[in-house]
Amino acid sequence: MSRSTLGIVALLLAWSPTPILAQSGTSVVLPGGLVLVGTPEEQAACAPDAHRYCHEQIPDNLAVLQCLKTEREHISKACRLVLENHHQ
Repeated sequence: MSRSTLGIVALLLAWSPTPILAQSGTSVVLPGGLVLVGTPEEQAACAPDAHRYCHEQIPDNLAVLQCLKTEREHISKACRLVLENHHQ
């Protein structure tokens, strides 16, 4: 999985019902010890769009990412910028 994909997946995991065991700065430690990154600002930029356009894909984070890319024309400018910043 590429680094930019990991960043986007981290954003999506913030919306997952999976409990977060620890959170520090911009990294998130998930059950099993998986550490992903994503800023709170990036998470806030895409959360509404993920819930609005991709709710059926939640909690499949890679499916949510694909959905956001598919819905690029409809999502907010802020979320589009997050995708672009992560080369998605």
